[in-house]
Amino acid sequence: MGAGDRLEVLIQRCYAGLDADQLRSEALARLRDVLTVDAAFFATVDPATVLFTSAVADEPLGAVTDQFMANEFGQDDVNKFAVLAGGPEAVGSLGQATRGDWGSSPRYVEVMRPLGLGDELRAALMSNGRCWGVLCLHREDAEAGFGEQEVQLVRRLAPHLGEGLRRGLRGGLYQATGTGPGVVVLDAGLRVESVSPEAEYWLDELGAPQELPVAVRSVVARMRADRTTARLKVRTRRGEWLGLQASKLGENGQTAIVIEPVTPAQLGSLLLDLHGLTPAQQRVTELLLRGYSTRQIVERLCLSPHTVQEHVRASFDKVGVGSRRELVSVLLRGSASRG
Repeated sequence: MGAGDRLEVLIQRCYAGLDADQLRSEALARLRDVLTVDAAFFATVDPATVLFTSAVADEPLGAVTDQFMANEFGQDDVNKFAVLAGGPEAVGSLGQATRGDWGSSPRYVEVMRPLGLGDELRAALMSNGRCWGVLCLHREDAEAGFGEQEVQLVRRLAPHLGEGLRRGLRGGLYQATGTGPGVVVLDAGLRVESVSPEAEYWLDELGAPQELPVAVRSVVARMRADRTTARLKVRTRRGEWLGLQASKLGENGQTAIVIEPVTPAQLGSLLLDLHGLTPAQQRVTELLLRGYSTRQIVERLCLSPHTVQEHVRASFDKVGVGSRRELVSVLLRGSASRG
């Protein structure tokens, strides 16, 4: 099987119903069959903030996660994931961005070069106009970096990975445990000073019992870089969604992180994005959820009745329901849909 055929198989696997962790693991393994990769970082993100919510990192990258995040969220550099996600090209290499002058990138000088890594190929994994994950591929330090053909290969793959992550995050969406909000207090060195029982439970649910989960470290890095409260939403391994909020606590470098469950109604546009609704369909659906009639939606959005009905039918199909009552049940109360 040639490289092109192997790439097609990988693209097909993005639509195989894998959850985000399964897709990430399989994609990295299959990607190495079509592309030389010496180290990789693959994260899911909160599409509202492009903050990392979970991640896998090959060694030696895992040892510099905090340094990597400090660069990503608090330092000027090329190919930032948020910039790639919001720009015309969602994929780019370090060599292209610096025109071969790798040393002009602080990330290369301070993080990658000390690890013996050279060129870097980054991708924002987009679907439905939102970023659901990010991918960072590395080559060992050498004169040759990623070529244009390799960049185009990842550019072709990236939207399929984005769609696979969106679908994987949508699955198992509405499980709830009944556990309430929790609080973690970190010292200036990101060591845990105190943690409530509820927060301890949520930290374990985020899958990193021996260390701070990537989602926590990510929201703290953003808070420290912006010097203001930072927030993100993250899905636990059981399918419940959490809101994380990091805030400065006093003048001694402490940080307070509040972790609390998020209801389907509180997910807002994220829930509509997860179901793949277009912006036009979202505008109609949001009014439906607020109790507007078809006539009121027509007047509010200046649309024809036919167009409104088309958007309503499309929303029903994507959410997997057959009536407004079922739509409200799924999107506001968290009941499972039929689809």
